[in-house]
Amino acid sequence: MFTGIVKDVGKIISVVKRGDGLRFSVKINSPDFADLAIDESVAINGACQTVVAVTGQAFEVDTVEETLKKTTLGSYKIGRRVNLERAIRPIDRMGGHIVQGHVDCVGQILSIEKQSASWKYKIRYESKFNPFIVPIGSIAVDGISLTVAEVSASVFTLAIIPYTFAHTTLAERLPGDAVNLEFDILGKYIAHQLQLNRGSALPYTTPESILTESRLKELGY
Repeated sequence: MFTGIVKDVGKIISVVKRGDGLRFSVKINSPDFADLAIDESVAINGACQTVVAVTGQAFEVDTVEETLKKTTLGSYKIGRRVNLERAIRPIDRMGGHIVQGHVDCVGQILSIEKQSASWKYKIRYESKFNPFIVPIGSIAVDGISLTVAEVSASVFTLAIIPYTFAHTTLAERLPGDAVNLEFDILGKYIAHQLQLNRGSALPYTTPESILTESRLKELGY
């Protein structure tokens, strides 16, 4: 489990095809990763990956077909900078929100607007995830825990503070870029419970069975 507080910005230094998957080697910079070990979980741009090797200032992960289908990792080339976070420990402060590292879908940055003291990002997402996002709620974008400022017609707005802009890869993104999105797990559990309480024949197990806005209206919500 993670909290969406990025601890390092690493760099992809090797990409090797392994069957239908990829093995990435990622260079690390922060001393927070000095004792990283095999079998640990690391979130790479919000996607939970298992460390399979550690060599000097780099670690390796095997990214399987399912992850490549649901995230942006399949497009990464040597030199790509990525947000990194290690799994939390019970004694850690939860500075963000509960992030599983299970990417729900890929969103697209529509616009980036410089404000006087922040940056405004508008991001489009798949409409079937509408029940899981609310204004002033939490969302993970490329593994960064962020607060939703506005939501309208499958587009949400973020207000990015200077520190986050400077210490993550958000400053490198451009309109049209794809980003990994993970919606709040609490919203998913609530939608699942609503289905069970209303006697839905299909419990929430896949994105295809998510309660849409029209379905919620049918159920009386």
